[in-house]
Amino acid sequence: MMTALSPLALFACVVGGYILGSIPFGVLVTRWGGAGDVRSIGSGSIGATNVLRTGRRDLAALTLLGDGGKGIVAVLIARALWGETAGALAGGAAFLGHLFPVWLGFKGGKGVATFFGIMLTVAWPVGVAAAVTWLAVAAVMRISSLAGLTTAALAPLYAYLLHSGRPIIALALFTTVLIFIRHRANIERLLKGVEPRIGAKTPEAAEAS
Repeated sequence: MMTALSPLALFACVVGGYILGSIPFGVLVTRWGGAGDVRSIGSGSIGATNVLRTGRRDLAALTLLGDGGKGIVAVLIARALWGETAGALAGGAAFLGHLFPVWLGFKGGKGVATFFGIMLTVAWPVGVAAAVTWLAVAAVMRISSLAGLTTAALAPLYAYLLHSGRPIIALALFTTVLIFIRHRANIERLLKGVEPRIGAKTPEAAEAS
């Protein structure tokens, strides 16, 4: 059942979630780690896949944990204070913040890591199904962006089958649409058959985080 939120709670979920989501962990950890500005290498994205192109697996792992963790924290705080609907709303705001962070001129990552953090928290069966899907597609096809897009496409179905809450289904649809929008260039390369595979060393390799 959807719960009506007060204007204050609604504001706190949206603004608080967005601010948490907009923390650019990829930029921060590469600077602190002495690897320069991640936006100047590879695809220019701030996600973990592009951070890995610095050659620093430790920094990529920290970025992955940070990007997933900020979605988790946003959901947990809002849900503890105001319930499931608030948690889903804060998760969606955090996801939006990661994609369009105000601190970086609204040029952020592509959302896959934050998506997993949010889904595992709002409805863990949905998150687990999404993670298994990503791993299976990545193992077979060896294309990170394809794994992310396939997972995103199936997320609303998983939410419908594994979780009855409408806020969760709406959140899955919202994140799916934005993931596809942010992966426009990847989709074009996939259609042309030129999308780099996992482990490719090309500078233009696609970022899926």
